[in-house]
Amino acid sequence: MKKILTVIAIVGLLAFSGAANAQTKIGYIKIDDVVSLFPETTKIDSVLERFQVDSLNPEYASLVQRYQWDDSLYRDSVKTPKAVRDEIAKKLPAYIYQIQNWQQLSNQALENKQNEILAPLYRKAYDAIKLVAKEKGYTHVISKETLLVAPDGDDMLALVAAKLKLKIPTGAPAPGGK
Repeated sequence: MKKILTVIAIVGLLAFSGAANAQTKIGYIKIDDVVSLFPETTKIDSVLERFQVDSLNPEYASLVQRYQWDDSLYRDSVKTPKAVRDEIAKKLPAYIYQIQNWQQLSNQALENKQNEILAPLYRKAYDAIKLVAKEKGYTHVISKETLLVAPDGDDMLALVAAKLKLKIPTGAPAPGGK
């Protein structure tokens, strides 16, 4: 009787573990590869360059001009009242900091602008990945960057690109390809 119960328990466990394994399907994709397929990404460099020329460069010129103006007022101790000079003295360090760190500040502004432009594309890509995963029965989708070795069959790039009606360039390896 114990042998029969043991055999039934083992068969039950094997059946349960087999069912659990059959339900798990893992795919992988690099979301940056999907985003790079959108036609809008070809215009990003020109948009960022225009942003720098139209926004950041004039902002820097204005900052330098304000600093020079306030600095000249501060240095002209004969014509500038003490209260005004004291107020200017509080502002000058902030100007100096911004001017000295302008490269870092402008790079951060450019990065923020790039993220603002790319956010809708990443949202579209993410939504498409979720939809394809659901349609194709993937229970888990892992970022391709985390995998050292993976079967080609579980790469979801072609499926997601097809869902978004995007073309993967031919003749060249797929973005981020192996």
